[in-house]
Amino acid sequence: MAHGDGCCVPSGSGRAGARAHPVRLSSLRPAPADERSIPAGRFAMGDAFGEGYAGDGELPVHEVQLSAFRMDAAPVTVERFARFVEATGYATLAERLGSSAVFHSFVAEEATVVGRSAAAPWWLEVAGAHWRRPAGAGSSVEGLGDHPVTHIAFSDAVSYCLWAGRRLPTEAEWEYAARGGLGSARFAWGDDLTPDGEHRCNIWQGVFPTHDEASDGFSGTSPVGSYAANGYGLHDVAGNVWEWCQDWFAADYYERSDARDPMGPPAGEFRVMRGGSHLCHDSYCNRYRVAARSGSAPDSTAGNLGFRTVAL
Repeated sequence: MAHGDGCCVPSGSGRAGARAHPVRLSSLRPAPADERSIPAGRFAMGDAFGEGYAGDGELPVHEVQLSAFRMDAAPVTVERFARFVEATGYATLAERLGSSAVFHSFVAEEATVVGRSAAAPWWLEVAGAHWRRPAGAGSSVEGLGDHPVTHIAFSDAVSYCLWAGRRLPTEAEWEYAARGGLGSARFAWGDDLTPDGEHRCNIWQGVFPTHDEASDGFSGTSPVGSYAANGYGLHDVAGNVWEWCQDWFAADYYERSDARDPMGPPAGEFRVMRGGSHLCHDSYCNRYRVAARSGSAPDSTAGNLGFRTVAL
């Protein structure tokens, strides 16, 4: 499955005006992070079950040694991102470019559709869609303060990190933390998707892309922490929203990865995304597995794309 094909997040590569927005200094600092300490350790990174897409490069499984770090317990929420915007006057890429990708069934009634993904026609480019108006004109984030912020480009996530004194996780840090000490398990909680019939993440049930049964309790994003944490106390490392990592994406990187604290390739076209989203379904995007990886153009923005941060 090619990257930038729009399957999981429609690629924004080549969007005009995709320039960095300066972050204004401010005395308003972030509230203390709800974070978890991730111990130093060694783990087997990659797909031990052979279930990944060949183009995603989840093989070979390889041993990685990581230093200790601290990670947000959940993706950055609308409320936390709003504090950043209030402090700095920051405008996200989607706000500056005037549109972002919205899944077809979530487009607000008053919204104007200005384009459609050729590779994934369920993705519509909607005028005025951004983190405050996630479904376009007529929508808002009222009542969604504890949901993950969405429509976040890579540069938006990095700008937040600069303000908060944090950074994006490396891909290796993300997978190691998401595994929660379980080693080669398929998911962040074990090998069964719904152990004893219990839903453990917010993904798609039903027939994609036309009918989400929402048997996990949610259609669209869910409040962070709605499901049990993994062994390291982390929530939402499967489903809900895709999360940016700091690495460039390369399908062959695992063949040449550093064995200790790998940082990813030195350059590339796409940045790594991890975790899958509420739109993932095993019929087309089985990427809520803990080893699953994908990539998207750094200027991509969509209603299922967010981030979490780390610090040493």
